[in-house]
Amino acid sequence: MEALKQRIRAEGKVRGNNEVLKVDSFLNHKMDVAFLQEIGQEFRRRFAGCQVDRILTIEASGIAIACLAAPAFGNVPVVFAKKNRTKNIAGDVYISQVESFTQDRRPYNIFVSKEFLHPGEKVLLLDDFLANGSALQALTDLVRQAGAEVVGAGVVIEKAFQPGGQRLRTDGVRVESLARIQSMSEETGVVFCD
Repeated sequence: MEALKQRIRAEGKVRGNNEVLKVDSFLNHKMDVAFLQEIGQEFRRRFAGCQVDRILTIEASGIAIACLAAPAFGNVPVVFAKKNRTKNIAGDVYISQVESFTQDRRPYNIFVSKEFLHPGEKVLLLDDFLANGSALQALTDLVRQAGAEVVGAGVVIEKAFQPGGQRLRTDGVRVESLARIQSMSEETGVVFCD
């Protein structure tokens, strides 16, 4: 998606020993809603022909992306995996574990109530970043626990120099990334694969 690449070039900031790409000026802190709607339309175009009964993401950055993509898929329900089991989550849940890339690789559990994922459903996963793939692997695990099917994973930005995308593809998950980064550094900026 060329418009996304232009935004990354113009507003993205590489930090943290060239491991972190900050795009918080339009994607995951301050959000450009009209641009996120365009991203949702692009996901719809890429997954044309796929039945999508539900969109699943993980809190927090994936929620806006999923919600603004849902209208492009006929206003399908959006479910997000919670990172903390609160009193609001009553009854049985599906549980999986994520090792966070941005939080010092500390593992944590994610939860989805069993009332919101059902056997036989076709589920599209959406998220902002794909690096090591732990979050999307955990979401895939939740869908499979429910007896549902992952139709694909839509990712806004994939760090192709990290193993997550390859891991998911090897596991049979169709991954559609709107911008794939080959390399990045504070000195040279972002180099895209395509």
